[in-house]
Amino acid sequence: MRVLIIGGTKFIGPHVARQFVNQGHEVLLYHRGQTEADLPKSIRHIRSPLAAMPVLRFPHELLTESFDAIVHMIPMGEADSRAAMEAFRGRTSRVVALSSGDVYRAYGRLTGTEPGPIEAGLLYEDSPLRSVLYPYRKQAKSAADWVYDYEKILVEREILGSRDLPGVILRLPKVYGPGNNADLATVYSFHHQPQWRWTHGYVENVAAAIVLAAGHPAASGRIYNVVKLQLRWWVNASLPCRLRSSRRTNVQNSTWHKISLTTRAVFGQNWVTPNTFRMRMVCAEP
Repeated sequence: MRVLIIGGTKFIGPHVARQFVNQGHEVLLYHRGQTEADLPKSIRHIRSPLAAMPVLRFPHELLTESFDAIVHMIPMGEADSRAAMEAFRGRTSRVVALSSGDVYRAYGRLTGTEPGPIEAGLLYEDSPLRSVLYPYRKQAKSAADWVYDYEKILVEREILGSRDLPGVILRLPKVYGPGNNADLATVYSFHHQPQWRWTHGYVENVAAAIVLAAGHPAASGRIYNVVKLQLRWWVNASLPCRLRSSRRTNVQNSTWHKISLTTRAVFGQNWVTPNTFRMRMVCAEP
């Protein structure tokens, strides 16, 4: 399989590229050239200033090639997602675009951009999305800042809206691992929201999900939450928490919570049929 990766030289991308190569695929990496990861020598590179976010144009040498799949690691909003779909229409079988859990209304309520209390329960692929767009616009230094037009909801609409170029959306968890978020700061930074539960994914596992979606024709036209299927979850809480399997119940002075995984999860090398997997977490006084 010939794969084009747009972006992909910083945190998650190098793991994606290596896994494609390890599975025998041919990889072309399109990026600015400002960050050079330690990657297999078989990977081809096209370096261009046009690869800066948001990626609105592509060099001619890239548009003369065809690919079995394209993985867009850095779609930021409506304009760059539309540009990619228009540029590679007729040149690839599918486009896999990375989205985020920040599309959900529940996230907007956590950050205060959506009215209402923090939502209890599970988040599925068809859970309500935010009604207020551009969640980080107030943080932009100017209208030229890529944060100004950042909106993964619009990314998803563009990638899935083409009739003749199939798209796949992967809503990533908070990714952690060497090089980024290794100390799980994204958990502890929300200690003031003890009811908030946030799924995390180790970077190599998330990369495996991306590779799987790119090579699986059945993924086309669908949205997937990427989660990890194991009985170890990080959770925000004001008290120190210890995770235990549901088989161990002889803990006194504890409060039990149920946490369930979303349907149609992508993990490792397995497609998970719609189901709900349950675990128990105990938060106890130290």
